[in-house]
Amino acid sequence: MNHSAALQDFVERHRRLFVLTGAGISTDSGIPGYRDEQGRWQRSAPMTISAFMSGHAARQRYWARSMVGWPVAAGAHPNVSHRVVARLGDAGRVSALVTQNVDGLHQQAGSRDVVELHGSIRQVVCLSCATRYPRAELQHWLWQHNPDFRDMTALPAADGDAHLESPLFDNFAVPVCERCEGVLKPDVVFFGESVPRERVDTGRAALASSDAVLVVGSSLTVFSGYRFCLWANELGLPIAALNLGTTRADPLLTLKVSAPIGPTLSALASGIGLAGD
Repeated sequence: MNHSAALQDFVERHRRLFVLTGAGISTDSGIPGYRDEQGRWQRSAPMTISAFMSGHAARQRYWARSMVGWPVAAGAHPNVSHRVVARLGDAGRVSALVTQNVDGLHQQAGSRDVVELHGSIRQVVCLSCATRYPRAELQHWLWQHNPDFRDMTALPAADGDAHLESPLFDNFAVPVCERCEGVLKPDVVFFGESVPRERVDTGRAALASSDAVLVVGSSLTVFSGYRFCLWANELGLPIAALNLGTTRADPLLTLKVSAPIGPTLSALASGIGLAGD
């Protein structure tokens, strides 16, 4: 049985899927992933919460790279994989959609009630007074106050970051909260932070009404996603993974499909009668 047929058989036998997605589902939208097929970091490791909170210099580096990298994330559009997942949801085949991504592309594709484990890159929050700002508006402030960075280019990195190093970081103007002048942080869970409990609880409760788990585009290296596979295994739920490369949950999998995500999900949609544009 080929990859597409095996995945179609899995989906047809399990009517209510707990879908867990990671960075690999968004790479066809032009947003780079964090890791390669062996689970290693692609170039530099991402920002950690301890580094971000270590001082002004760390935040200068973060916001400078974010200013340069943000247009890639802001301009991304859902790809065929996001649309197939949305059509599965519309057909009543998804018990829950839990994503490790912060790009909002599932919602743009039409999925509803998405559990964003790691938050949304499209919002910024003040760590002192909890005021939130649209990230797109903050980009205008960054451009206005940091003219030396306007024409800089760099390879894009995951989640609106960029692979950039510059001696000009020391001169970068960092935004602060307009209300209290507190530290602003993207409203995402940085590496080293804990996922808010209510998001985890919502996802875990959905497993009880699921027939199986379908992982799409995640190495599951980070525990925030991997634990759902552990819980599914405890419940006796079969787990399938569509991912190029290894996953942390490989020993738990009922089905492993190591194939390009977009074409495989397109074939799945056609095979079960959910094909679209």
